[in-house]
Amino acid sequence: MKSTSAHHIQVIKGGLGAVKGLRLAAVSAGFRKNPEKLDLAVIIGPRGSTAAGVFTQSNFAAPPVKLSRRHLDCQAEGKGFRALIINSGKANAATGEQGMKTALEVCQAMAAELKCSPEEILAASTGVIGAQISPGVFSKGLHQALVELSDDTGKNEGAGVAVAEAIMTTDTYPKLAARSFVAKDQDGSETTYTVGGMAKGSGMIAPHMATMIATLATDACIEQAVLDQALKKAVNQSFNKVTIDSDTSTNDCAFLIATGAANRQPLEPGSLAHEAFETALAQVCCELTYEIARDGEGATKVIVVEVTGAASDEDADAVARAVADSPLVKTAIAGHDANWGRIAMAAGKARAAFNQEEVSISIMELEVFTQGSIVEFSEEEASKRFKERDEVFIAIDLGAGQASTRIWTCDLTKEYVAINGDYRT
Repeated sequence: MKSTSAHHIQVIKGGLGAVKGLRLAAVSAGFRKNPEKLDLAVIIGPRGSTAAGVFTQSNFAAPPVKLSRRHLDCQAEGKGFRALIINSGKANAATGEQGMKTALEVCQAMAAELKCSPEEILAASTGVIGAQISPGVFSKGLHQALVELSDDTGKNEGAGVAVAEAIMTTDTYPKLAARSFVAKDQDGSETTYTVGGMAKGSGMIAPHMATMIATLATDACIEQAVLDQALKKAVNQSFNKVTIDSDTSTNDCAFLIATGAANRQPLEPGSLAHEAFETALAQVCCELTYEIARDGEGATKVIVVEVTGAASDEDADAVARAVADSPLVKTAIAGHDANWGRIAMAAGKARAAFNQEEVSISIMELEVFTQGSIVEFSEEEASKRFKERDEVFIAIDLGAGQASTRIWTCDLTKEYVAINGDYRT
C-alpha cells in the first residue's frame, strides 16, 4: 500500500466493502428492463451507528430525499442509523404523494426486518424522473438482498464493487475508493481505521450541497454532530466542485456512515486521529469526484480548472464554474483547440472583481495569455499535448487577491447529445 500524506493515509481497495461493520448486498430487483443489471443496493450498519447526509437544493427534490432528511433529523432525538437502501432505474422524483408513500413503506419494511425504528432507515433513488415505483418490486428486492448480505469483516471487495454497480445509471463503470490510517488511542494503543466510499453520476451533474448519489463510511466511532460537520467540509472540497452539464439533479444526496466497528471510543475533534479521518475522507471524496468527471457522459477528457489570485473565495468559485460550465470551452477541448479566447470570455462573464490587464491563462502548462498580453505559443505543441493527455489543466491567475479554487469537469462531445437524446428510448 502507498502512503499518501503526512498522516500516513494508505490507499486500499474495496470501497464500502473495506469498512468493518457494514454488511452489503446488491441484487436485480426489477427496476430496470434488463434483468441482468443490478439495480438495488442495501447497506446495513450495526446498532449504535451514526449517519449524516447532505442533499439537493432543488425545489423538485425527490420523496426519498425529503424522507431521508427527515429521518436524519431524528438522530438528535436518539435515533441512530441501521440501513441505507438505494435503487437505480427509477428516480421516484416528481411522483407526488404516492412516491412519498412508496419511500416510507420501503423504510418501514426494512425497519421491520431489522427490528428498529423506520427513522433509522435512509433511502435514495436514481434514474428516470416521473416514473412511479411499485412497492412490490422493493419488497421482492429487499427480501433477496437480506438473504445475500455480506459479512461485516471489512474484507468484502466484491460486495463493494457490486453495490457501486447497482446504483449506476449512465455510468460506464463503478466508482469506488478507500483509505486506511493508524491512530493512537487515549490509552496509547493503536487502531487501524478505514474510510470507504462509492458514487454514481455521469450527467445532470452540478451539485449544490450534495452530489449525485454518494455513500461514504468509516469504521471509526464518531458522534452525529461531528460526522455532519466532517461530511459538509469534505463535500465542499470535492463533490461541490464538479460539474458535467450545469444541471442539478432532483435526487442528489451524499451520506456518511460511522459504524464504530474499529473502536467504540469516539474520535475527538481536534485530535490527531480525527484530523487523519478528515484527511482520509477528503481523499476518498476527491478521488470519487475525479472519477465522476472522467466518466462524464460522452467525455474524452477530464478538464481541471484552477483559479488563483482571486479577490475572494466567491470570485474564485464563480470564475472557475463559468469556465467549467461553458459549452464553448468544453467543445473547444473536445476538438483539441487551445482557444484561450473562450476561456477569457467565460471568466469575464462571471463578473468577478479583477482587471483583465492582470490576468494570466495557461492550458496544459502552455502560457497563452500573460498579464493582459497575448502570448505566442505553438499550436502544434498544443495539439500534441491534447493527443497525449487524458486530462486538460487550465490555470487562470486573476491577479486580484489570494483566494483560489479548483473545479473538475469534462469536455462536451457529440456522444453527450446522443446519450441524452436516447435516454428514455
